[in-house]
Amino acid sequence: MRTDIVKTYKDVHSWVGIIAGLALFIAFYAGAITMFAEPLNRWASAPTDISPPPSLDRTSELIEKVLRVRPDARAAYTVHLETGPDQPARVSWTTGTRRAPGPTFLAALAPTGTLQVIRQDASPVAEFVDVLHQKVGLPISRSAAMPVMGVISLLYAVAIISGVICLLPSLVKDLFALRFGKNVKRMWLDLHNLLGLFSLPFHIVMAITAVIFAFHDQIYDAQGAVHQVGAARVERRAPSRPGPALPPAFEAVQGTLSPAELQRRIATQAPGFALRSITYRYDAKDGAHGDITGVDPRYGMRAPTYGRAEIDTRTGAITGADYMPGRQGPWFAAVTSFFTLHFGSFGGAPVRWSYFLLGLAGAFLFYSGNLLWIESRRRKERKAGAVTQTRTTRVLGSLTVGVPLGCIAGISLTIAAAKWLPADKGDIAIWHSRIYYLAFVVAVLWALIRGAARSGSELLWLAAAATAAIPLTTLLSPVLAQGWSHAGASRLVDLVALLGAAGFAFMARAARRRAVAGPRDSVWAAPAAATP
Repeated sequence: MRTDIVKTYKDVHSWVGIIAGLALFIAFYAGAITMFAEPLNRWASAPTDISPPPSLDRTSELIEKVLRVRPDARAAYTVHLETGPDQPARVSWTTGTRRAPGPTFLAALAPTGTLQVIRQDASPVAEFVDVLHQKVGLPISRSAAMPVMGVISLLYAVAIISGVICLLPSLVKDLFALRFGKNVKRMWLDLHNLLGLFSLPFHIVMAITAVIFAFHDQIYDAQGAVHQVGAARVERRAPSRPGPALPPAFEAVQGTLSPAELQRRIATQAPGFALRSITYRYDAKDGAHGDITGVDPRYGMRAPTYGRAEIDTRTGAITGADYMPGRQGPWFAAVTSFFTLHFGSFGGAPVRWSYFLLGLAGAFLFYSGNLLWIESRRRKERKAGAVTQTRTTRVLGSLTVGVPLGCIAGISLTIAAAKWLPADKGDIAIWHSRIYYLAFVVAVLWALIRGAARSGSELLWLAAAATAAIPLTTLLSPVLAQGWSHAGASRLVDLVALLGAAGFAFMARAARRRAVAGPRDSVWAAPAAATP
């Protein structure tokens, strides 16, 4: 391959990486954490003081009492076939609307047989991290952030293609080369190339699926405009008729099958589909109907942890299987494959752990890419006769430190705060956002003021302390009677946080040594006055 072609692609790879790299770091780091959203929810949410769930055969009795006392549950209530620490009740319902949901309530039968209803105050921290991942860290609405994320994903795809072309001439010679020594830039380049090459299939999948997700609404709107224009005209010409009013409590139950009977009928129609929940719905347009969620390990799922189908609650027939694993048509199965590949919702725990590690490796890939660009620019400036670093190089070095470490510290602090924020605060999600963005902005400003060299080790210590606050919170919250501690799967959160804190502390010491003992003209060298 001609040298000038390789140089052109190197320039493209470098500049595209610089433009999109910091945003992609946030997306990959937050995305890696969402691989274990369920353990995180279990860790962050307060346990509920509610009686044990009744058996499935007694659930009809519970539903009857709920609908008799709570008319707000008649429009939609959910029966949970799988219960546990994160879902302790057999029956739950959410008030409000789908666009503006209100609080969720749980119902159980007390030992005396009376109805017990409590409000569930689940922590929204896992959802916040997921939304942060979707919005690549931008503090704007999701609808405004998605097109930006789409453009960044397209740049990401360009970076992948150009990076592969750059690596091709030296692929065989440098494939497994990891040269540790005095040439730090060569070491970072070897690590960057090795990670990029061996995680290439993962990055191709992420780039393609991210673009589809970013323009998901526009694609579906265009499809709907083509396929539904005729139906819309018919609907506009049809006279409107008032539908049936919401029925009294017992009318909503009469004619619908019990949860136990629905489970049996669904198992007959969809063997292998493990049912998790049944939602009974009643509205003026469709009358009694519902939907189910569950998993089938033989197929990919549309949502990160479950598949979904619509049912007739009066007969148990599956009426809509577009999102049900194993029963989709070719078009929906093809679309679901994108969701499955992006979420890692196949293959169980081994795939989720692989995606978690690949996500962290991807974040490191973008971070190391910025480091390499800064080092290359430093050498070019030195050859051109520049005695000191230019302002552009200094600012970019500070942002390369401040943005990733601000993201890490902000996510860790807002997770740790989940056990301390009052569970009954209506604006608790806003508080999680405030904590994250406050830590993020402070870290970026600190890096810009202190410079990349000094702030590098300082912010790494901050990230280590913020991440260590997660297991520390677990230890302190029962002692101070301000929180709670869950056993079982949620201990995974504390273990991963401890390993992360230790890793950041190790990197903080290495960054300090680099600032003191590294080349004096480097952007990572601390000013002479600041060295001991």
